[in-house]
Amino acid sequence: MRTRKLLLPLVAALAAAAAGASTALAAPDRQAVTIEVSTADELEAALGDAAPGDTIHLADGTYTGNFETTTAATSGAPITLTGSADAVLTARGGYGLHLDGASHWTVKGITVTGGQKGIVIDSADGVTIDSVTVHDLDMEGVHFRNSSSDGVIRNSTVHDTGKDGRGMGEGVYVGTANTLDDKSDGVQILDNTIGPGVGGENVDIKEGTTGTVVSGNTFDGSGLTGANYDDSWIDVKGNDVVVENNKGTRTTNDGYETHSQRDGWGCGTVFRGNTSDLTGASGANQLAINVTNQADDCRTTVYGSNTVTGGKGLTNIEVTP
Repeated sequence: MRTRKLLLPLVAALAAAAAGASTALAAPDRQAVTIEVSTADELEAALGDAAPGDTIHLADGTYTGNFETTTAATSGAPITLTGSADAVLTARGGYGLHLDGASHWTVKGITVTGGQKGIVIDSADGVTIDSVTVHDLDMEGVHFRNSSSDGVIRNSTVHDTGKDGRGMGEGVYVGTANTLDDKSDGVQILDNTIGPGVGGENVDIKEGTTGTVVSGNTFDGSGLTGANYDDSWIDVKGNDVVVENNKGTRTTNDGYETHSQRDGWGCGTVFRGNTSDLTGASGANQLAINVTNQADDCRTTVYGSNTVTGGKGLTNIEVTP
């Protein structure tokens, strides 16, 4: 009996140590990896297999297909899809790249072309599109929708969209028309080149969205068709939008417009530091900034730092010094 009493504590201690070691071996800290990809099949697999913190690196080449991921990352460990401009996602109908619920992804450097739409972000927060090229699409280039908040598109080029001729080829599209349920808030559109050949507004900001920032971009409206009222570089229908330090050339009518598609929306827009060249415009207004909805409860602010060349004037509301 004495021997058993001495052995029991020792056996228990050894068992506890073994259990701890087993737990440590079973759940080690995962190290982020870089997944090298050179074929469409490998890309499809990587989009499904990548985990937070991982990088998918595309070799130069053409990747034909409609690519989608539903894997969410985290703000502290985003997933990055990257390659050079010679890594080209080529769609045949549908979307070139669909981030569906895939929050906290960064897409950097690659080219997306062909198909109906370029890059579509659905129900995904904190997505960054950086230094990509998106072109030659039937409809819009990059679309943040279904309450995809805090997204960024920067240092990117979008051109030759809306090639199906229906006037639905916006360069960057924020939100969804005719609903207030799409709260794609806090989207930033920074330092991009949008146009030529964009068959809709260069940027369209829909009702229901709040806090979009459009800054430092270069717009070319030579692709405007007039269909669906697209006759300006930007149409603001969301709230509390900042449009600043952009440069625009070639438009059929105005440079920038605000509208209220729904009561209480299209309000609180601030324009400052924008340079507008309306040379060649032939529409009815020909204003750099056409405010269609100014009211006591729906204010737009146009600062004197905005400038215009050509056309019929800077704006149709009082300018703030």
